[in-house]
Amino acid sequence: MSSDGAAPYRRLLLKVSGEGFARKGEAALDLDRVKELASQLHHLTSEGVQIACVIGGGNILRGAQSSELGINRTTADYMGMLATVVNGLALSDALEGEGVQTRVMSAIDVDKVCEPFIRRRAIRHLEKGRVVILVGGLGIPYFTTDSTAAQRAVELECDALLKATMVDGVYDKDPNKEEDAVLLPDLTFDEVIARRLRVMDQTAFTLCRENNLPLIVFHLAAENGVVKAARGESIGTFVHN
Repeated sequence: MSSDGAAPYRRLLLKVSGEGFARKGEAALDLDRVKELASQLHHLTSEGVQIACVIGGGNILRGAQSSELGINRTTADYMGMLATVVNGLALSDALEGEGVQTRVMSAIDVDKVCEPFIRRRAIRHLEKGRVVILVGGLGIPYFTTDSTAAQRAVELECDALLKATMVDGVYDKDPNKEEDAVLLPDLTFDEVIARRLRVMDQTAFTLCRENNLPLIVFHLAAENGVVKAARGESIGTFVHN
């Protein structure tokens, strides 16, 4: 990873955990956190970085969690997709408030508030300097937003996938359960497999590995974390071939 201050990537896909849009322990939308993210994205777009975002909906509703409550899994997943639309519109509004043009593109039909996702149109928006916010997952149940992020990053020919989550990076063991867990700042895809480390779901991880798509995992709440990751500065965990 670079540390010279210049963004080494021309086009990035940022996957944002829905939980990162809420205060800890709450199921809501924290607009202050959304605005902080928008400020960082504004900073990057002003440097010429093209940015697509895949937004989760876990702060509002998680499909898998809803199914545990007795809701049909397919229905629950569609409910989760709609939750990502809410978050995506909030981020779009915050970015527009920063003077950054956006387009919210959805994999499910909500044409009153979003454009449909069309690959070539999305690429055109990116080339024009607009932040493309991708919501609605892949438009089908049983796929996570990790899988959506990897799929869209490959489709849109992104140089790297930035995964902003609620952990500092990839650890050798679960840091929430093991006090001696160690952060691993640099890993190859093969090392992740050999050590059976949890980075993202298997479908998403395989897509990244097979398409030589570098992955940076870091904490969304890290100070200027998105900017640092986009610039190739040392933050979180860098996973590569």
